[in-house]
Amino acid sequence: MHDHHDDPHDHPHAQGEPGPGAERWKHDGVRVIPGDRLDANTAQTPGMFRQAAINHARVGAQKIWAGTVAIEPDAKTGVHHHGALESVIFVLSGRARMRWGDRLEYVAEAGPGDFIFVPPYVPHQEINASPDETLQCVLVRSDNEAVVVNIPEVEPVERPETVHWVDPIHKHP
Repeated sequence: MHDHHDDPHDHPHAQGEPGPGAERWKHDGVRVIPGDRLDANTAQTPGMFRQAAINHARVGAQKIWAGTVAIEPDAKTGVHHHGALESVIFVLSGRARMRWGDRLEYVAEAGPGDFIFVPPYVPHQEINASPDETLQCVLVRSDNEAVVVNIPEVEPVERPETVHWVDPIHKHP
């Protein structure tokens, strides 16, 4: 006869009784990071403001990084790629212009509500396409490792301005 209490699929805590593992999720379970409590204790530069929400230091994340990025009007990055990392950018407000390719020959724009996917190893440049509105984005990366490979030999059609988007991943050219 099968004893019901030896069944590994029997979860008494599911009926409201705390199981042996109940306490372990109290501080290592779901975390909410309020939007006004992001971590600005990171490299800052004129024209760009970056805040970390999800990283290893704050919540113990192992495989992902997430935060917000604000880019001043007309600011843009140098040409670079992020190695094996995948990046997702969600535009909250403003106008993002992405240039990519070996000669930055491709261009696309994105506005509020749009998602941008940047695959591994793709040379690219992020640009605030608006002359008067700050570009506000949420940025998610597939790894915590800050990988950036600058590509100074590229001669883009549009030269980077003096205001660069610089953070621990986007170093100053």
